[in-house]
Amino acid sequence: MKLFRFGTFEQEKPGVILPNGRKIDVSAFGQDYNEAFFASNGIHRLAEWLTANADTCPEVSDSIRLGSCVARPSKIVCIGLNYAKHAAESGAQVPPEPVIFFKSTTALCGPFDNVVIPRNSVKTDWEVELAFVIGKKASYVDEAEAMDYVAGYILHNDYSEREFQLERSGQWVKGKSNDTFAPMGPFMATKDEIADPHKLRLWLKVNGEMLQDSNTDDMVFKIPKLVSYLSQFMTLLPGDVISTGTPFGVGLGFKPPRYLKSGDVVELGIDHLGTQRQVAVAYQ
Repeated sequence: MKLFRFGTFEQEKPGVILPNGRKIDVSAFGQDYNEAFFASNGIHRLAEWLTANADTCPEVSDSIRLGSCVARPSKIVCIGLNYAKHAAESGAQVPPEPVIFFKSTTALCGPFDNVVIPRNSVKTDWEVELAFVIGKKASYVDEAEAMDYVAGYILHNDYSEREFQLERSGQWVKGKSNDTFAPMGPFMATKDEIADPHKLRLWLKVNGEMLQDSNTDDMVFKIPKLVSYLSQFMTLLPGDVISTGTPFGVGLGFKPPRYLKSGDVVELGIDHLGTQRQVAVAYQ
């Protein structure tokens, strides 16, 4: 299944894209795509519910705003420097263990919402990433069993303010958490929709120019390793989002660096996970 959410910001309703491409409102199912949904085998229950109810669900117009395809999770965990070529362009060594940072859940927004360049920012950057959603509570998970804890996959743009991230002391989270810095979607594809998450093309354009064009096979640490590794340090809850890192081609890596300015158009996509488009606007 493909799960999406639609409507006014922070008042979104749940929807499903059917195999024939029809987008339907599944509010009558009675649950949003949140921790309680994933923790209670919601994907399976929703699939069963749809066999009897899909035909009577209202259609969702393509003109209606899409929100983040998952409701605000307990956490967004990100992996840094997880593509070998991106580590090189950042002037960093490939890390011996996964680099972990958090992104505030208030950064969540829809895949076609504007990206707001923060107040006093001159170094807002882009990062196309594959994210995945945790399907059940995970603590001290063995790598061999790790994929059993994955519910599905999402296209994510991990926007980053590089001055806040790298020049303002402390942790990267300061450069990662501004409002609109985590567009998720347009949908979450359930795990069965993606044959191999480590063989997906991902790309990003700014003003029509292709700047990132790579494949998830360049990941240093694959998804089973990430689930197992993270679960040694924290409990992952159903609905948590893990973003797996970005390939080469970010603005920071150019010489001289290139950053977003008001009016720039960012487009991105991942095989089988749809596309996003954001217009950069200055904070007001």
